[in-house]
Amino acid sequence: MIDKNPNAHSRGNIDGNIDGNVEGNVGGDVDTNVADVEVRRSSLQTQLFRFVSVGVFTAAIDYGLTLLLTSLGLHRSAAKAIGWVFGTIAAYIANARWTFGAQVSGRTAGAVAALYASTFAVQNFLYWALNAPLISMGFEGAVKDTIAFVIAQGVATVTNFAIQRIFIFKGD
Repeated sequence: MIDKNPNAHSRGNIDGNIDGNVEGNVGGDVDTNVADVEVRRSSLQTQLFRFVSVGVFTAAIDYGLTLLLTSLGLHRSAAKAIGWVFGTIAAYIANARWTFGAQVSGRTAGAVAALYASTFAVQNFLYWALNAPLISMGFEGAVKDTIAFVIAQGVATVTNFAIQRIFIFKGD
């Protein structure tokens, strides 16, 4: 159905099917703007796959910056914090739009920022707390830091997905 209102916005699912108001002209041509297309709420499996995919990509940003800055002489905790900030911004935008099919907004950005700040504290604590036990097990350098990173990141990922899906993007 074509809405002749020139102020109407396109709404469709990720496959491009139209399931809402579509901007059109008197001749009936459909003018969709990809930026205005919203994603229909996906299944748990689809969201989990997308969340993990985004997480792998943004963890690489986090991890790469962390190792780079550490190799340049920055303290490992400061390097981890900077890597986390860049990874987190990328993760929020990608997950809001692709994983949960939501608009990026002040409300969701604030909620995700509070969540990520909480899980950052837990993640950084785990990264720090695992240092001595991993050394006592014979791990050193980048191997030790990688093991600590993966464990801390895993805990944060599970927590972040559950809270975002259940509370932050529940109605989007």
